[in-house]
Amino acid sequence: MKILIINGPNINFLGIREKNVYGSEDYQHLLGMIGNKGQEVGAEIEVFQSNHEGAIIDRIQDAYSDGTEGLIINPGAYSHYSYAIFDALKSIDIPKVEVHISNIMERESFRKVSVTAPACNYKIYGEGLPGYLSAIDYLVKV
Repeated sequence: MKILIINGPNINFLGIREKNVYGSEDYQHLLGMIGNKGQEVGAEIEVFQSNHEGAIIDRIQDAYSDGTEGLIINPGAYSHYSYAIFDALKSIDIPKVEVHISNIMERESFRKVSVTAPACNYKIYGEGLPGYLSAIDYLVKV
């Protein structure tokens, strides 16, 4: 199975930003976890990270024709207001999972609404970095 993981703004700053919310493990640690999980389940996993909305949309659109069979997205703050990312997600017909490291339902009021979530088949909030592994398990089973 070919899985694409897209990480939005500031995810590359794991281990640096708000350690009380996101933990002390850095982005390289996350990539290692994902790589190990891919080997464990026999999936080809590509991870893409950008702080730019247009680059994220371009990568989602590329998934339409590059053989991607499942998509995991952590849109970061874009999840709260990017209808453009929502539209891009809706335009591709593959299983999609939205992941948030923190539980957005227990944070500031503006974070409790994800406009991108309705474009996804499954949502994982508040599991920390292992949420990505749960998302991979979900995609492998559907």
